[in-house]
Amino acid sequence: MKRITAIIRREKLEDVKDALELVGIHGMTVTDVRGRGQQMGIRESYRGMDYCVDLIPKVQIEVVVDSGDLEKVIETVTENARTGDIGDGKIFITDVLDVVRIRTGERGKKAI
Repeated sequence: MKRITAIIRREKLEDVKDALELVGIHGMTVTDVRGRGQQMGIRESYRGMDYCVDLIPKVQIEVVVDSGDLEKVIETVTENARTGDIGDGKIFITDVLDVVRIRTGERGKKAI
């Protein structure tokens, strides 16, 4: 099993969520986060004064899937989160040793 953590633009959340549902991925955790990457923030102007916003608001989506679904999920997130501009986000993949459904005690793939 794999955990896929995608950090994407806020405005792309609904597109990614809907696309994941279409490929059969229903369970996910979504968190509002702030961060920065290579762009080192953005420079904006307000009432004639320039300032730098160095922690950009983003959305983090976490999904745990069977290893066989990994590439399908990566492709789906990438296609639906991409704008082509700096700041589109990142996807991180980590191994999951086990999953336990608290309500039933099911483990592994059954519990996803």
